[in-house]
Formats: sequence, C-alpha cells, structure tokens
Amino acid sequence: MPTCAIVSFRLGGSDGVSIVAASWATALHSFGFDVVTVAGDGPVDRVVRGLALHADPPTSQDRLDEEVRVALADADLVVVENLCTIPLNLPAARSVARALHARPGVLHHHDPAWQRAHLAHVNELPPVDPNWRHVTINELTRRDFAARGIDATVIYTGFDPNPRIGDRAKTREFLDVDAGERLIVHPVRAIPRKNVPAAIRLAEQLGGTYWLVGPAEDGYDQELELLLDVAHCRVIHAAPPGDMTDVYAAADVVAFPSTWEGFGNPPIEAALHRRPAAVGDYPVAEELRSAFGFEWFDPDDVTALDRFLRQPDDALLERNRERAVEHFSTERMTADLRALLDDAGWLP
Repeated sequence: MPTCAIVSFRLGGSDGVSIVAASWATALHSFGFDVVTVAGDGPVDRVVRGLALHADPPTSQDRLDEEVRVALADADLVVVENLCTIPLNLPAARSVARALHARPGVLHHHDPAWQRAHLAHVNELPPVDPNWRHVTINELTRRDFAARGIDATVIYTGFDPNPRIGDRAKTREFLDVDAGERLIVHPVRAIPRKNVPAAIRLAEQLGGTYWLVGPAEDGYDQELELLLDVAHCRVIHAAPPGDMTDVYAAADVVAFPSTWEGFGNPPIEAALHRRPAAVGDYPVAEELRSAFGFEWFDPDDVTALDRFLRQPDDALLERNRERAVEHFSTERMTADLRALLDDAGWLP
C-alpha cells in the first residue's frame, strides 16, 4: 500500500487546517493510501519539533532538513497543509520544500502571505516545483495564484452532509442557559480577525447570551479578558461538553463577524445544522454568497435577525442546508481530490 504523508505545523486540533487535513486523510485512505501525519505539534504519527509554529528552541536549518527528510522518506505522496503557504516558520517551509524537490506533492494553501497585511512583505512562499500540484480553498486565492504565474485548483472544504442532531437540552443545561434564553454562539478561537467585539455587540443588541467556544491565542488573552469584562450581556467562555454538533444544537444564532477568513467553516456548518448565521463581509464569504446563494444575516442588521428569531423562516434554513449539501459535502470534496490525483497519475 503506498504511503501519503500529511505535513503541517500542527495537526489533530480544532483549528480549520487540522479539520480539513483530517477530512483529506479520510479521503486519501479511501483511495488506497496508508496515511501518516507529520507535524511539530499535536497528536500525530511523526513529531518533528522544528515544524511547530513557535519551535522552541529553534532547530538549526541543517538539522531540521535532515529530520524532515527522514520523516518523509517513505512517502510516495506528500500533502503539505499550509506550512509552505503562510510564513509562520520559514525554516520549516524551506526544509519541507527541499525534502519534496522532484517528488509528488500537493501543496494545500489556506492563507498566503499577501492576504495578511502584517505578512505581505514576505515573498518567499509558496515554493514551486514542476512535480507539485497546488490546491487552494477558494476561488479568490486561485486567482491570486494565477496572477503570480502559479496554476492552482480549487477544492472547497467538505462537510458531513447529514450531521447528527446534537443534544440541545443537555448542552444548555451544562451552560445554565434557560430554554427561552437567546444563545449566540461564536464557534472560534479568540484572535483579532475573529472580531470578538462585533460578536459581543450582536449578542447585546439581540438581548442574548454570548458564548465564545474557543480559547484566546496569539497573545490575545488580555484584550479578550477586557472585552468580556465590559460586555453588556451575559458571557460564557467555555469549551462545549460534547462536540460541535451539540454547540450548534444549543445555539439560536451562529455569530461569525470575522474581518478575514481563508474560508470559514462555521457558516457552512450552521447551514447544515439549520441555524441562522450572522456573517461578516470578508471576501470569501462574499464569494460563497454570490456563487452559491447562501442567505446569511448582516451582523450590523440586528433588526432583520431579531425579526427572524421572532418568526423563524424554515424555508430559508432549508435553502441554506440544500446549498451546503450540494456544494460542500465530503463526497464532493473527495471526488474533486480524486480527480486531481488521477490527473497527476498519483492514485494507487
């Protein structure tokens, strides 16, 4: 059985890259690959500490080159999840690119440097090699790659089209949320671009409770603590007692007012769980609205969302669900990935 290695900074967590990587691993296994995971952090098959986002102490370039070469030596195909895209550990990106020279590789791009103002000055990534295939998670980034002379294929994230129904009553009981209490869930890690102030403001204006599911990251702890302390609504900052299906079951509204996302899973998940979503106007959200017809609420138009909560429109929820099933199922993603590998001659 051929081996496919999936490599990134970290894998196996709740972040978007890890979730997408896990769905790709399932698809690759179904194609006949033995899948191994390689990362600097997380519950992976092969740990290479120098690949971590904040490798401490940093590994010398020569040593990292050798460790990566050994970790990927038996791989017939390597999928690189964002590590050669966003410049958060350039020595790691260089080592992976060297190890993959003239070998079959899929570089899966989530967050290119030029899409982040504080990273736009870095022009070293992505690396290119005639043996590799490049995949983006949205059309916006594919066009950006084309403008830079790099051919790429869009493969949208895939989701379970028939997720189980979560336990609304048990989850709300765990949170001490009354049956009639409006619960506005913000299912994200707390970092600046997730726009926590706008999500809190939405909960305040809806007269509801704000539930932030994820932890603060990237040094956002102090600012987050201040924001939650001064909020004019009830605040819950806690991980769910179950999985994300229970989070969506408990919620009345999914808040996602991000200022930037490479994709943004929660609006699609909200559609599959038949929950209204208040979604920011970041570029990829507009791509999904215009290309696929999703009907999301404007976080700044509280009147429309309040009206919906008072008189729910099941037809709107069902239209969103049908669009998510048609365009963003795991079956569709698997078919797209199979076509890419078949075209390259890399299927087992």
